[in-house]
Amino acid sequence: MIVNIAAYKFVELDQLPERRVRLCEVTRQLALKGTVLLSAEGINLFIAGTRAAIDEFLFELKSDSRLSDLAVKESLSDHQPFTRMLIKIKNEIITFGVAGIDPQRRTSPKLPPTQLKQWLDEGRTVHLLDTRNDYEVEVGTFNNAHVLGIDHFREFPEAVRSLPDAMKDEPVVMFCTGGIRCEKAGPFMQEQGFKNVFQLEGGILKYFEECGGDHFNGDCFVFDQRVALDPQLQETAVEQCFACQMPLTVRDQQSPTYVAGISCPHCYQTPEELYQDLLARRRAAIQRVTTPLPGSAAYDNRRPINVPRRFAGRTLIEFLCEWHPQVGRETWEETIRDGRLLRVKRQKEDRVSPDVIVGDGERFEHLIPATIEPPVNADIEVLYEDEFLVIVNKPAPLPMHPCGRFNRNSLQYIMNEVYREHVLRIAHRLDATTSGVAVLCRKRAVSRFVQPQFENREVEKVYVARVSGHPESDEFSCSASINAEPGDQGLRTISEDGLAAETRFFVRQRFADGTSLVEARPLTGRTNQIRVHLWYLGFPICGDPFYLPGGQTGSTRTPGLDEPPLCLHARSIRLVHPESREPVTFKAPLPAWAEA
Repeated sequence: MIVNIAAYKFVELDQLPERRVRLCEVTRQLALKGTVLLSAEGINLFIAGTRAAIDEFLFELKSDSRLSDLAVKESLSDHQPFTRMLIKIKNEIITFGVAGIDPQRRTSPKLPPTQLKQWLDEGRTVHLLDTRNDYEVEVGTFNNAHVLGIDHFREFPEAVRSLPDAMKDEPVVMFCTGGIRCEKAGPFMQEQGFKNVFQLEGGILKYFEECGGDHFNGDCFVFDQRVALDPQLQETAVEQCFACQMPLTVRDQQSPTYVAGISCPHCYQTPEELYQDLLARRRAAIQRVTTPLPGSAAYDNRRPINVPRRFAGRTLIEFLCEWHPQVGRETWEETIRDGRLLRVKRQKEDRVSPDVIVGDGERFEHLIPATIEPPVNADIEVLYEDEFLVIVNKPAPLPMHPCGRFNRNSLQYIMNEVYREHVLRIAHRLDATTSGVAVLCRKRAVSRFVQPQFENREVEKVYVARVSGHPESDEFSCSASINAEPGDQGLRTISEDGLAAETRFFVRQRFADGTSLVEARPLTGRTNQIRVHLWYLGFPICGDPFYLPGGQTGSTRTPGLDEPPLCLHARSIRLVHPESREPVTFKAPLPAWAEA
């Protein structure tokens, strides 16, 4: 038989590291297992081993005069209930977290178990207060005991403050497993005005030993592999859930939701509940990554510049001026002169001159020191995810990819911080000022399947826009060609010799303020297509800073967070799923400006 002992004592202990080393040596030699907690305020232990080993251990422990009167509770089992020996130095031997509570100097009176049984037999007025955690109470407690509903002993002080004032003048008998929690609970209750507080000496286990199960309903939870002991101090059929650590009765174990090592009736969740929990964790992760915004603190930004094939054989300065004309030649020359444009080759970085010849696919890095990015709307919502796709509702303004003044404050950077286990690949693009459904792929192979659907116009896309004016017809279309290259200000316009483009429109509502809600279905995928076509037809999108009423154009600057939004929203996307090879539709909620 294995002897199981539990003991504690509040006493001033010094030389804690040396004590720990000695106890480690002794318990190793005696093949004991369990837990010993050492603190300047005392010792708390649960240990199991053979009779001879336990006796020798106690002899060693009590050779210290401060522990010579250590009170020990024993029980027997036919197996070792602990898996290892753990000896730790702690701030408290039982975590309470309230300063000034010192059981060495003051504690509540101890009531012997036989005395409590007599009181209960006589029917005396007494409040039984269970100081244990909820999951322990589930296994068993005294009849009519007051349960505090706590998950950890640290919550005890707040729970006591909510007890009825009438209890402060009446007898209260606290109890726990072995008595140690009551050593701190009693003085605290006295500080809160409870005048007649007792603690059950030796706790429930001592009561079982001396009085059996009278006035007690159930078993006593213990913190080892036995899980629970009955009033005869024998191991019961109660198990413990591996997933949530809740004790499980025989009835719990018969539930179809109990799967050993996976779930139990206390923690089982339906697939839908699990999925909603996953989405909730994603929301929390996005909040952590974006509070504050990742680009809000100054950092040294390294922006890659890769040379397309058509620029091979040109000088570096010619390539840069044509590839990023908005920067300007003088700025590029200054950047090169200051050593902030480096050629990256075989993991080496070299300074370059403006007239160096660039090659196909060659990589450069543009160093931008002390970068602070403009603020964006980071209220990203994950609409759906599986092992292949992540679908989000992208807010605005928020760039999809690092571009211009934005790098870390982009959808791609934020989502890759959230999904660190994968490198998410965006399958298509939305303007920074456009909100709505965005598709991200979790694997390269998935991206190779999904992206061609966008490129080959196989994806059905539906947008909603709020426009200036009231179109006469409820259905209309536009097939005006759009120029292939951006104009001077970086945006597209109508051009007779441009690329073919077609968009169908459906008026969903006309408002009294002179605006209309329009559904747009682009049949081609030209840059700024919906914005350009509506502007060309005389119904520019509300909030568009560039495509203005009357055929006028304005600024290409991305509107700030405090400015009216561009009223264009990607409502839904329909594509073929990479696993099922069946069409699926993903839909984003309407923004406030589109609700009617």
